[in-house]
Order: sequence, then C-alpha cells, then structure tokens
Amino acid sequence: MDENLEEYICSHIDPEPEHLRRLGRDVHLQLLYPRMCSGHLQGRVLKMLTAMIAPVRALEIGTYAGYSALCIAEALPTGGHLDTVEIDDEMEDFIRTRFADAGADDRITLHIGDFEAIAPTLSPGYDMAYMDANKRTYLSTFNLVRKLVRPGGFIIADNTLWAGKVTDPTTNHDSQTRGICEFNDAIAADPTLEKAILPLRDGLTLIRVLK
Repeated sequence: MDENLEEYICSHIDPEPEHLRRLGRDVHLQLLYPRMCSGHLQGRVLKMLTAMIAPVRALEIGTYAGYSALCIAEALPTGGHLDTVEIDDEMEDFIRTRFADAGADDRITLHIGDFEAIAPTLSPGYDMAYMDANKRTYLSTFNLVRKLVRPGGFIIADNTLWAGKVTDPTTNHDSQTRGICEFNDAIAADPTLEKAILPLRDGLTLIRVLK
C-alpha cells in the first residue's frame, strides 16, 4: 500500500484517539524500530475486530510500546480484561506510563518476560489472542497460545506476509522469513482452524479455533 492510499484510508475511517496519537509520536521520537508500532489504520482494525469478538478475556503476545494493547482494551466489553506479555524489560516504564495516560490500568495486566515461561501461569479459556512476537519462533508461540484459547475463540497473527518475503524464494533463507513461512504453512494445513489473511500493512491472519 503506498502512502497516498494509506493517507486516503486514514482520512475516511475513525480518527486516531489523542492518547494514541501522542503514543505514536513518542515511539517515533524515543524508540528504535517505530514501524513495529501498529499505527492508526491497524489500530482501528484491531479495535473493530475486538468489538466484534467481544472477548471477556483477551491475550496479547508482544506489547512493544502498548499501542495495540490500548486498541484492544478500548473495545473490551464491560468487565473484559487483557493480559499482555512483553519480553523486553526495558520497555516496562514506557508501557506502564502510556497505559496510565490512557486510563486503562484496570483493564490491562502487563506481564514482563518470555511468553514460554509466562504461558503456564495463565489460565486457559481466552476468547481472543493477538500475536506479534518473535517471528523466528512464531509457530511454537502459536502452539502455546492455542492451548490458552477456548474452542470457538479467535487468534489474530500479525506480520504474516513479512513485506512480501514469503513469496520470494531468494529471501526465504533468513530465520524470520523461515519462521513466518513455517507458521503460515502449518496454519493452512490444519483443518481444525478457520483462517483468512488480510493484506493489511505487513499481513494480518485471522484464525478461529474450531476445536
């Protein structure tokens, strides 16, 4: 998607909330890899998907700056709660400050650490999960997430087109592309999952766990 088309789309969807606009600005000024932040368009899509699913319990793996977590939390039903996991402990203060700024502390629990270690401490039965974690181990992360999501629940996986590298055999040798391709192939071959890929930004796969 070129910049002009994305600008047009963003001017014809719901506006970006002010606290998220500030967060996005801080990401570009203070953090490395600002493209990892969901941004206006993907953020509104995540909020809409969350509103459609209406999860009482939601899970996120890969908080980064907290943008996507706040979009999910924004659409949670009354009494809904989000557990979000971030492996980089140096991001904790940044994230907690933004959650407080948005007044979302009561709807979000931030877990700092490796999801592989944290997953056994979480109770199964999540209605929805959003994955934006290490692409090298995307399939093993998904397998842990799947155990936590109830039958009929949804898993949303980000970056599944990986800047188009998934279709370019000359770049499939790098570990991140291999991880995404392994994940995509496994999801496609699993008859117990309903799936669709949206070509939004870097690819967004929607998965419904059938059983």
